[in-house]
Amino acid sequence: MEKKELEIVALSHSMSQSQNYAVILGEKEGTRRLPIIIGAFEAQAIAVAMEGMTPNRPLTHDLFKNALETFGITLREVVINNLLDGIFYALLVCEHEGVTYEIDSRTSDALALAVR
Repeated sequence: MEKKELEIVALSHSMSQSQNYAVILGEKEGTRRLPIIIGAFEAQAIAVAMEGMTPNRPLTHDLFKNALETFGITLREVVINNLLDGIFYALLVCEHEGVTYEIDSRTSDALALAVR
């Protein structure tokens, strides 16, 4: 399957699930959009990073990013690789000392990490 590079084009309150948010991904070279429902905590983490805000203390996703950097691990990409029973699945593709690793992740957490 051919990969398509996506970017976050919008983040809004979900119309269908009042407690959740929708992150809208769009093709960088195309017009298709992919809405993904995420929780409030992950939406906040994405918004903080997108707005360039720096919290007084690191958020969970900042902590994970800092740990990756401390140990010389590079996050190369996030791959949304499956949709099963309405749930998107993602992989963090990381590299350390020339070796590539794929780490299973919730899509919302992967996006929150990628925007950092």
